[in-house]
Amino acid sequence: MTSETVLPANVGASPETAIVAALAGRSLALVGMMGAGKSTIGRRLAARLGMRFVDADAEIELAAGMSIPEIFETHGEPHFRDGEARVIARLLNGGPIVLATGGGAVLREETRARLCERAVSIWLKADAEVILRRVRRRADRPLLQTGDAAATIERLIAEREPIYQLANITVVSRDAPYERIVDECIGLLHLGLCRGEVTAKPDEGFNTTQ
Repeated sequence: MTSETVLPANVGASPETAIVAALAGRSLALVGMMGAGKSTIGRRLAARLGMRFVDADAEIELAAGMSIPEIFETHGEPHFRDGEARVIARLLNGGPIVLATGGGAVLREETRARLCERAVSIWLKADAEVILRRVRRRADRPLLQTGDAAATIERLIAEREPIYQLANITVVSRDAPYERIVDECIGLLHLGLCRGEVTAKPDEGFNTTQ
């Protein structure tokens, strides 16, 4: 299900209220590439739904007592991914939240299974040009310290999109007002959850409605 084919639902009772009820204690998890807007959209989505927003990267830094670039430099990416998986598991076990995950979080099978079990997932899909334009504003992206950020982004997209596309819902992140993107998230969640079109089956891992 994608935002390219379905518009927000505005009929009947509040979609936000219906979504929270239909989640039945599950969280919402935003997945996708760096620069896709997971934190920005996630905060606004949480505010609309009256749910708590949590940024996984910020929680990782808090737990480690150092920034993500420092973790990469000191301990390496495998160590970071181990900590990331533990933090996401803890957050999802802590009750219903809107969670912005790191771009590589869903590479771990255990994390995908945890997301499937305890959350409904939204892939914020952004193309390489949009991502590059956004991440150029920041110098704290360890995976882009390669000398050719554009080529690295293209490679990461190719590697990760087959996993991202398994999310329950896909919303296109592009240069549009943030509230429009949030409206599309709300519309798709309302349509999918309240009509039973979004599922999260533990035995199928990080899965999507077929």
